[in-house]
Amino acid sequence: MGHPGPNDTVRLAVVIGALGVVFGDIGTSPLYTLQTVFDPDDPHPVPVSTANVYGVVSLIFWSVMIVVTVTYILLAMRADNDGEGGVMALITLIRRSGTEYGGKRATWLAALGIFGAALFFGDSMITPAISVLSAVEGIKIVEPSLAEAVVPITAVIILVLFLTQRRGTATIGKVFGPVMILWFATIGILGIGGITMHPGILAALSPTYAISFLFGHFGIAFFALAAVVLSVTGAEAIYADMGHFGRRAISRGWLFLVLPACVLSYLGQGASIIDDPARISGPFFLLAPDWLRLPLVLLAAAATVIASQAVITGAYSVTSQAAQLGYLPRLRVTHTSESEIGQIYVPWINWLLLVSVLTLVFAFRSSAALAYAYGMAVTATITITTLLFFYIAQWRWPRIPGWVIGGGAGLLVAFDLLFVAANLTKLLHGAWLTLLIGLTAFTVMTTWQKGRAIITAERKQREGSLPEFIEQLRENSGDIARVTGTAVFLNRGMQTAPLALRANVEHNHVRHNHILIISIETQVVPRVPAAERVEIDDLGYTDDGITFVTMRFGYADTQDVPATLRLLDPAKTEGHLDLENVSYFLSKISLRRGAAPTMALWRKRLFIATSYITADAAEHFALPRDHTVIMGSHIEV
Repeated sequence: MGHPGPNDTVRLAVVIGALGVVFGDIGTSPLYTLQTVFDPDDPHPVPVSTANVYGVVSLIFWSVMIVVTVTYILLAMRADNDGEGGVMALITLIRRSGTEYGGKRATWLAALGIFGAALFFGDSMITPAISVLSAVEGIKIVEPSLAEAVVPITAVIILVLFLTQRRGTATIGKVFGPVMILWFATIGILGIGGITMHPGILAALSPTYAISFLFGHFGIAFFALAAVVLSVTGAEAIYADMGHFGRRAISRGWLFLVLPACVLSYLGQGASIIDDPARISGPFFLLAPDWLRLPLVLLAAAATVIASQAVITGAYSVTSQAAQLGYLPRLRVTHTSESEIGQIYVPWINWLLLVSVLTLVFAFRSSAALAYAYGMAVTATITITTLLFFYIAQWRWPRIPGWVIGGGAGLLVAFDLLFVAANLTKLLHGAWLTLLIGLTAFTVMTTWQKGRAIITAERKQREGSLPEFIEQLRENSGDIARVTGTAVFLNRGMQTAPLALRANVEHNHVRHNHILIISIETQVVPRVPAAERVEIDDLGYTDDGITFVTMRFGYADTQDVPATLRLLDPAKTEGHLDLENVSYFLSKISLRRGAAPTMALWRKRLFIATSYITADAAEHFALPRDHTVIMGSHIEV
């Protein structure tokens, strides 16, 4: 028997990390799902009977299998964008396919996907609030006199959770992973103990019970779906977090630990309710013997706090991808791992979520008050993900017959839509909150995309062609004064001239002896070796002192432009560069509302307001403030 190699150790560590970050949300669903289904205070309660328990447990099992195992683990996670998952990855793939497979349809689907991403932001705010509240509310079971302390304690825990995010998901996963392993082992063992009370419950694994309950008692089962959906909350977070840990680690964690533990817990709770219907008041905690209930409450509290982590890291991933696609401004992103490209921390989103979650906690004050809003975002996002995946599948896997893809899509989407319809019955009871957050985020993202397209088109027109600008400089060289020193202009590529350079020449009639036009590229590797970091282009002339430099950085590299300049070979830069006295020029665009009917007035205001959160370019590229010149220009929206 061989010893595990270093790669095996890394894989095990990644799986443990994934257990602590990815599965917290869905892994704590057994805490409240069955209790919510049979809640006697629900407007549409499900009567407690042996047949109904069999039907509900079967429906939960097959919902988890169809939505999580089939839709996400087996299907959606194969449609990745360079390792990244989530609805934003699907949008990227659809946009790539747009020209070949019908641009108009791809545009509509991409818009639908953006709405799905926007709904996920709503889920990222509600999940930490309801999870931590439900965890801390456990102290009322131990000591009822502490009821008034629930909200303050919840606020402190949430504050600590968000303050630790900067350490990165790998560090957090190392702490949370072992806790979640203990959690899943505990709920699995307790579930087995419950099954022994009524072993016949194992028959509920047959789909016949779910089908007969759904179609034989549709009036009851339909409203029950609004609570059954709690068993699959966290499914989209699993997919969105794929970039943090990879498909294999997440699949193994789900199939070999999380799924069996959750299924055993649901079966055990069902058997326990059949044995004594009075246990419906707390079927999860009542699986444990008296001496274990206090430790179980504390473990459940830890697990539900961890549940918040899945959607927080998912929100980072969605934000980063949305910015790359042009749906959000460039935000400061910190990469927290050299082994996984997707392990990131986005400070602005972190603080936005913190404020939003605390607001929800103080406004609603209990998990029960937030429960109605919980499933709406999840079910809508799952449906959108399913639709986008099958659109991509038709061209990504052309060998699969169309009728297979169409049939699979029809079945899964119909199943998802049942959940959406059931959750729409909660609209007036709190589901409106999720839709409001989603619509707000959707409006911001689509407004930014449209405004950015308007500004980019105007900027390209003003910048003009770089090759033509170089020719004009040569033709008018006698009219333009040359000053000593080196000037660096950051630019987006070789096609257009930097606005700051053009303004310097046209308004000041001056240029530096040495001009470097620099374009920054981020590669999908953690580090780029120094030998491969810079590429030099003389732009057609070797005697004009103008050089184009492409700088390539890995995603974990610090994009330090001054330090990278020292890697340049003087023989290729048309003379020696005085790196101690470099002047860095940035083009800053000031936006104004214009009279042109490009967007509605309120959208113009929203676009300009959103532009203020853009990350500072000088700080991002480590430019020295006392050597940086910002040349502004106005563009009307």
